[in-house]
Amino acid sequence: MSVAVETWFGDAFELLHPSLQALHRSGGTLSGTVDVRLGAGLAGWIGRRLARQLGIPARDGAMPMSVSIYGNEKELHWDRTFNEAYTFTSTFTPSGSYPYGHWIESSGRLRLNLGVSIVNGGWIWRPMGGRLWGIPIPILLLPRTSASKRIEGGLYQFNVDVGLPLLGTALSYSGKLVLEPLHQEKPLVTSSSKNTQ
Repeated sequence: MSVAVETWFGDAFELLHPSLQALHRSGGTLSGTVDVRLGAGLAGWIGRRLARQLGIPARDGAMPMSVSIYGNEKELHWDRTFNEAYTFTSTFTPSGSYPYGHWIESSGRLRLNLGVSIVNGGWIWRPMGGRLWGIPIPILLLPRTSASKRIEGGLYQFNVDVGLPLLGTALSYSGKLVLEPLHQEKPLVTSSSKNTQ
């Protein structure tokens, strides 16, 4: 059971959609189809290198994806598997508290500081800086990243877009996934909801 997210948000935790609350409180799995897109030209070349570094397939197209979410009172883990072969893992460690604190996402040698906004029950990440190989990265030099997650039509919908100044999108992936909690026998959505993807 993870209490890190609930503790960090405090009373604002109740502003999240109930299914997002359940996922971050008790853990669970997400599964479905995602759409991976790479940019064109130089942005695409950088996007392919970034994808390989993170563990995302470096090609355009729809593919299966599953995510395992679990944690404890100190951190939250997201283990993403693309196409049953590529793995992208992140550990999120809280700092401060909502709305002025942030999360530190650690993936390989990269550390990102991410603030959070809650909009209509959804969760929007706000990049605030980071470190690569321990060296601080000013926010002006970070890739332009937008990432969000929300519940719509009973499905977990997310979007991640990594862009570069003047070059546009380098890498993006998005999808609609079915939520299956770890500590309940029944999924949060019915199998008929999965057919709406």
